[in-house]
Amino acid sequence: MFSRGFPRALRKSAQRPSTQSNLQPNLFTPAAYQAYKPIWSRPRHNTTSAAAKSLFKEYPLSVSLASFFILFGAGTLVYSSYIYNKYIVGPFHTFPEPVAAKLRRALHYTNIELNPKEAVKYYRQALSVAEELGVDPFSDEILGIKIQLASFMEKIQQYPKAIDVLEIVRGDCLRWVEQLGGKEGNEGKRTRVMGKIVGISVKLGELYANDFVADRDLAEERLVWAVETVLKEQKRRDEEGVKEGEGNWMSNEEIGGALESLGNHYESKDQHYLAAPLYLQALSLIPQSSCHSIILMNNLSISLAQQLPPPTSAFPPPSHSALISSARAWATKSLTTASTIKAPSRTEECDLGCAVATHNLGEFAEMDGDLVEARRRYEEGRGLSKGIGFAEGVRNAEEGLRRLGKAR
Repeated sequence: MFSRGFPRALRKSAQRPSTQSNLQPNLFTPAAYQAYKPIWSRPRHNTTSAAAKSLFKEYPLSVSLASFFILFGAGTLVYSSYIYNKYIVGPFHTFPEPVAAKLRRALHYTNIELNPKEAVKYYRQALSVAEELGVDPFSDEILGIKIQLASFMEKIQQYPKAIDVLEIVRGDCLRWVEQLGGKEGNEGKRTRVMGKIVGISVKLGELYANDFVADRDLAEERLVWAVETVLKEQKRRDEEGVKEGEGNWMSNEEIGGALESLGNHYESKDQHYLAAPLYLQALSLIPQSSCHSIILMNNLSISLAQQLPPPTSAFPPPSHSALISSARAWATKSLTTASTIKAPSRTEECDLGCAVATHNLGEFAEMDGDLVEARRRYEEGRGLSKGIGFAEGVRNAEEGLRRLGKAR
């Protein structure tokens, strides 16, 4: 069984630091009580500095502790203010405060004290307040709230509701583009909204393909639309030039991501002959110094090895041996490329890609009847997978070695 490189998923997590102190009561012992003198019985000093020095000489431990807690309290206030502004106020500085206040409550019930009912209530209130204040419903901020609501629905495994939210947003955006996107002055906004529609369509493709939804037809429809739209817009700009105010279209990496998503969909349907050209085109759009190029090379290699292209009247399909040779070449190239990528550019995708490519080279050798080479690659792949904690890679390698043992 071929090993596959997993598609990249950018997840970020943040923890908000907290500071706790356990202060013990300052109890008086009999000796301490006798040494204690009321403030008014102490001699007066002309300066605060002199008074401080005198107090330190009389009560060095108490003054040191008091100074520590005063400085600690001041530091805590400064740090708390920093945390509040960075993690609570900061992300919402582009929202009017009434909207930001509702969002903070929504995210509290999303990330800290999980409560779906309360979270949804505050997301809806944030959108309602924004509408009352006249905030543009197609601004990045408002679209972001709606996308965050869909993400929350996905988080609590309410996939149909997540789909409903995104379909509504997608439909609203499409209507705006059709009705107002061509008007003078809306060039930049059209570019931005179109980019959002493409991203939402790719996400919908993923959600429809989810095992809990399993609507592959709609998944393919959304992904095909996203890829066609990306390429059509890029072609228009290449041929006609960028209009004044349009701004930049999607980056090469973003376009490559849409192509890769559709390729993954075709792979899941065993339509490898459709997946391979998409992987190849996605690979051409990202730098070879990126570890994700290693994953794409592996996916391309696997697609080539499993292809059964339908015959055409014009050209006969390539032979199976020719496809395996191409697959081996791409797997080998992924290892060569990975060896040139060093820190800090090197990520876990490089290590995963190396383990997958090494195993798959064992599969190709086994297909060709070279059992010695197959064993060497399986053992090497198993070692690499163990080293990075890739359990599936270890299982696949051991399965390959068991097959070779039976073939003796």
